[in-house]
Parts: sequence; structure tokens; C-alpha cells
Amino acid sequence: MNGDAPHILLVDDDARICALAGRYLTENGFRVTQARSAAEARDKLRFLDFDLMVLDVMMPGETGLALTGDLRAERTPSMPILLLTARDTPEDIIAGFEAGADDYLGKPFDPRVLTARIRAMLRRAQPPSLPPLPLQLGTAIFEPQRGELASASGRTRLTGAELALLSALAAHPHEALSREALATALGLDDVNERAIDVQVTRLRRKIEPDPREPRYLLTVRGKGYMLKPGA
Repeated sequence: MNGDAPHILLVDDDARICALAGRYLTENGFRVTQARSAAEARDKLRFLDFDLMVLDVMMPGETGLALTGDLRAERTPSMPILLLTARDTPEDIIAGFEAGADDYLGKPFDPRVLTARIRAMLRRAQPPSLPPLPLQLGTAIFEPQRGELASASGRTRLTGAELALLSALAAHPHEALSREALATALGLDDVNERAIDVQVTRLRRKIEPDPREPRYLLTVRGKGYMLKPGA
């Protein structure tokens, strides 16, 4: 196996799913490490580097949602996370996005779809159309090539979805982008307006002094969202 191949952490307590998905991903050029619980995933993350995690939501003990939220808060804020879930109601999907997931896939799934989603997420993690220069957002500086926000209090790493969203908006400053356009930037197959709104809310928490009164990432009624950079 090519050591430069993307390294995927596959976390699911179902041995059959791990075996089938793991084999298919390996056959399609990925390196795959498996874990059967959140606790085992934490051990793997402590000693290995991964490009992306595929994580089951409903597992005994710590759930995938809880693990996602914890990783976003402390350990690996930028690693893309794809949630696998047998519960794919809008409320369940939104809960995944609010926890910090970048994408979701309902069970049962076609391994070809899983592979396509992973490739799309990895492309988002390295957006080809990043703005070339840093962008000022109040007291923070968006450094697109580093995928970070820099301020006097330190550096804040953006998730893959947050970086893709902010890059898309930064490429068209002072211009309203529709939710459809933002869904395309995020690599989503369909436009779930609430899912886009959740990602915007998460991004506002990082760039706005007061997310309840946004100054830089604005809602444009009837059109979508607009980035207004400046001091």
C-alpha cells in the first residue's frame, strides 16, 4: 500500500460493516485503520495521524456524536469527519452537523457512495480555489493557505467544512451567495438549508465578536449569505 495514500480511521461496532467497507476502501487506494468503539478510536488517534474519520453514530458507550463534539472542541478540530447513521431524519442530520461533522451517510450504504463522499471531503480539505492573501475579519486574520484564523489570543484551526465555506464566501466578498452555491462548495449532494445554516452558525462562533449580532458573515434575506471583510 502506498504510504502517501489517504489514511482513513473507520469506527463502527459492526464487524461486518468494518470488514466490507474497509476492504472496499483499501481496494480503492486508501489506507484503513479500524476501531470498534469510541475508546479504541481515541487510542488510535493518540498514536497515528489520519486524513479523515468515518464514524458510526450509534455505538455502545460513547456515541459518535459525543466523540465528534469532543474532537472538535479539543483534539483534532480540522480532521474531516463523516458520520454513518441509521437514523437519517432531518433532526438527526442537523444534530450531526451541530456536533461538528462535515458530512453524513445513511445506513445501509453503497460502498461506492462512501468512497465518493470520502474523496469529495478530502478535496474540500485542500480547496483548490483558496483566496491567495490573508483576509481581515475584525481583530482576526483569515489565513486561507494555513486554514486558520489568527488573532491576539492565538490561532484557531478551521474544520474542512468551515474552511470550504469561508473560502467560498471570501472569493466573493460583499456578494450574497445562495445556499445552493454554498452546498456545492461544501460538496453536499443536496441542499439542506438547515445544514448550511448550522455550518454558518459554527463559523460565526469563530469569526464574530458576538455571533448573535454578526458584523462580517451576514444573512441577506431571500438571497443567502455574504462575507463583509474589514476591521
